[in-house]
Amino acid sequence: MAMKKEEHAACKNMQLCLNVNDENVQVQVQPGARLVNILREHLKLTGTKISCGIGRCGACSVIMDGKLVNSCLVMAYQAQNASILTIEGIGKESLAPAQTAFLEEGGFQCGYCTPGMIVAVKALIDRIPNPSDEQIQEALSGNLCRCTGYGGIIRAVGRACSQK
Repeated sequence: MAMKKEEHAACKNMQLCLNVNDENVQVQVQPGARLVNILREHLKLTGTKISCGIGRCGACSVIMDGKLVNSCLVMAYQAQNASILTIEGIGKESLAPAQTAFLEEGGFQCGYCTPGMIVAVKALIDRIPNPSDEQIQEALSGNLCRCTGYGGIIRAVGRACSQK
């Protein structure tokens, strides 16, 4: 069966314009390409991880226009002209407080979830500089860790807040 003209047009790439980690970038992608794949495959920013692929684990967390999002759920057309902050953009010059705190408090084991956790912590601290324990737990509720039991992670967030 031949494709209709409208269906064929939907298959065309779009020019996606983004600001990623304070750099303007343009890439040719399918409108339905996932932001996580664009970051990893087109921009070679592999700190943003792919795990569940359905927005439940937080390994792909980035900050888009000031809000924490799961990049596996954001399509290219939704990210047009957006400002994206990935783990590579946090602590460019030196380690950010959350990064240092995760090291000092043993906030990771295998490290797979760590980039998403640190991005989530940055989003929290930017929004609430001195969060309560309940606010910390809520802010991290979208990020799963299968290794640590969360004790070191919670301590790291507390330390990061006190260092800011």
